[in-house]
Amino acid sequence: MMSAKLWAPALTACALATSIALVGCSKDPKDAQQAAAAQKMPPTEVGVLVAQPQSVEQVVELSGRTAAYQVSEVRPQTSGVVLKRLFNEGSFVRAGQPLYEIDSSINRANLDNARATLTRQQANLNAMRVKANRYSQLVGMNAVSKQEYDDLISQVKLAEADVAASQAVLKNAQIDLGYSTVRAPISGITGISTVTAGALVTANQAEALVKIQQLDPIYVLINQSSAELLRLKKQISQGNLTANLNTKVRLRLEDGSIYPIEGNMQFSDASVNQETGSVTIRALFDNPNQLLLPGMYATAEIVRAVIPNAYLVPQAALTRTPTGQATVMLVNAKGQVEPRPVTTAGSKGTEWIITDGLKTGDKIIVDGIAKVKPEQKVNAKPYQAKPAPQAGKAAGAPPASAAQPAQPAKPVEQKAASQA
Repeated sequence: MMSAKLWAPALTACALATSIALVGCSKDPKDAQQAAAAQKMPPTEVGVLVAQPQSVEQVVELSGRTAAYQVSEVRPQTSGVVLKRLFNEGSFVRAGQPLYEIDSSINRANLDNARATLTRQQANLNAMRVKANRYSQLVGMNAVSKQEYDDLISQVKLAEADVAASQAVLKNAQIDLGYSTVRAPISGITGISTVTAGALVTANQAEALVKIQQLDPIYVLINQSSAELLRLKKQISQGNLTANLNTKVRLRLEDGSIYPIEGNMQFSDASVNQETGSVTIRALFDNPNQLLLPGMYATAEIVRAVIPNAYLVPQAALTRTPTGQATVMLVNAKGQVEPRPVTTAGSKGTEWIITDGLKTGDKIIVDGIAKVKPEQKVNAKPYQAKPAPQAGKAAGAPPASAAQPAQPAKPVEQKAASQA
């Protein structure tokens, strides 16, 4: 009896140990199966873009304002009372078109006086010439002295000078009479008239009668910082950029729309504004519909240079480290993810411009980059860019699938379930 009582605890302990061992043995195969299943899972599928070098235009965006191609402040060149205004304010006028009519009575009287003076001087000159011809015959016969003849020749020359002076006075009077009609010096759009009929105006007065602006073509004055200009010239001199000789300018208006006509760069100022530290650049745009008006704010997109052997990479493919280093993920020859630091030189549309860190043929991960990590095995597929949404579809419209019956889809789902 005593021996049985002593063996009972030992047997219980052995049974407990055996059950624990059996439980442990039964769990190990399950874990091994799960690990094997994890190893048999297919690699993560990613969309890759094959790097190909190309020449990329470097576009800079600069702010600017529009300015009229020509501006003329019309002032009277003769004095008098304005009789009538001959144009509509805000209308288009052509060069030479009459704008104002000024009272010409005084100018006309001056013209008549100058014409009469010239007639008298010409009559006096003709009499002197007839007398000189007669004296030329008499002096040969010693009927008159040589001194008298010389004095008469001098009087003829003085009369000729008087006629020339009278002709100049007459021409000046004719010009003054022509100034009685104020004409447009250039073609353009008129502003507000500062005078009305009955106003007294004086020649070359300080206040303009009206301002005319030529709006087609039109200038866009752009400001570029001198530091950026120096940096651009340095990159071109080092061979990193190629200067763009045929510089085109695109214009984005205040409402965000793009002006449909490209402009041409005309010149860059040779001096720097000391107050703003910027250089003024002038571009010329055709403005047939007068969409652009002087003083409008606009953003100019200028192709200043071309970057050779650069790579365009979608923005989704590039990430940055906490220190700001730009990095892309590549699929190497082993089919594993490999991070690669790169150097960017701005962006073009929705793509980054990469100038260093890539080589031809590199497979850049674009789609699925958030699901991978370095050294992970992946299955690379060609990247398919998502099509842009069609502008014709109205917001909030039901999708195309909603208009189709959903019944045909059910048998397909059931078939797939039965195959599974």
